[in-house]
Amino acid sequence: MWQYILKRLLLMIPTLLGASILVFFLLRAIPGDVCELRMAGSGLYADPEQIKICRDNLGLNDPLIVQFWDYMVGFVTFDLGTSMWTGRPVTYEIGLRFQLSLQVAIMATITSILIAIPLGTISAVRQNTWVDYIVRAFSIAGIAIPSFWLGILIILGLLIGTQAWFGTPWMPPINYVPIWEDPLANLSQLIWPALATGYRYSAVATRMTRSSLLEVLREDYVRTARAKGLLEKVIINRHALKNALLPVVTIIGIEFAFLMGGLVVTEQVFNLNGLGKLFVESVTNQDFTMTQSLVMLVVVIFVFTNFIVDIMYAWLDPRIRYS
Repeated sequence: MWQYILKRLLLMIPTLLGASILVFFLLRAIPGDVCELRMAGSGLYADPEQIKICRDNLGLNDPLIVQFWDYMVGFVTFDLGTSMWTGRPVTYEIGLRFQLSLQVAIMATITSILIAIPLGTISAVRQNTWVDYIVRAFSIAGIAIPSFWLGILIILGLLIGTQAWFGTPWMPPINYVPIWEDPLANLSQLIWPALATGYRYSAVATRMTRSSLLEVLREDYVRTARAKGLLEKVIINRHALKNALLPVVTIIGIEFAFLMGGLVVTEQVFNLNGLGKLFVESVTNQDFTMTQSLVMLVVVIFVFTNFIVDIMYAWLDPRIRYS
């Protein structure tokens, strides 16, 4: 098992190296200049000499090989540099928003798991019954409804519901408070975007759980277990479901990694200052340092999530580690 883990860890190195090279040079190929944007935003005349001084201060006039070397050294030493737009350290800017996005992603993933696996299992076991039809309609609705639109409905429902029941409309708090400082205020703000996104992604996992479990239930070893007289509950829980979860784990892992930086519109709906919003701002401002750090952060999250998924594969199916 340890040899399998070491092999997967070593495979992460060329992936991260290739992604860093691709990100660096693609960003430099995008037209635009952060110095011109900064002077235009301050209302100053974009004097070419001032732009040159700005680019010299930011290191944009250095040869690309020098910029790339500084970028790689900073990435390895966890020194991501300074934001070209705000002038503050990139790690500080990301740190302000990382814990919020991480908590929303974890809560949404847990919501997705709690919805998808039970409903997908019930739908497969009760195939072509009214229960199966209800679950399939529920999952299709989740795929069809965008999470940001569901978030708007949740906010309107909270406003109208609290007005009707308590006489005073209520909305989730606007200012983010870490969960260790005020758990009630934190959860009252983040539970709603977690529910909206969790339901959206649980729909995909529900359908995957159902189709995968139906395929496993037709295998020979399941028929053999039934012929031996094992209880249906034991067959489902101990034999069929564990093997059926392999593709479901992949879906959930990809969803979690995407949630760390892909909830741009949902963050706008719930007024959350997360990594998705920072992504948009850094690209709009041509902030190369911030953008490449955010992209590499997402790459690291995807690679690490895939590593965890691979380990779970080996746990669910011991044959994988020997292949």
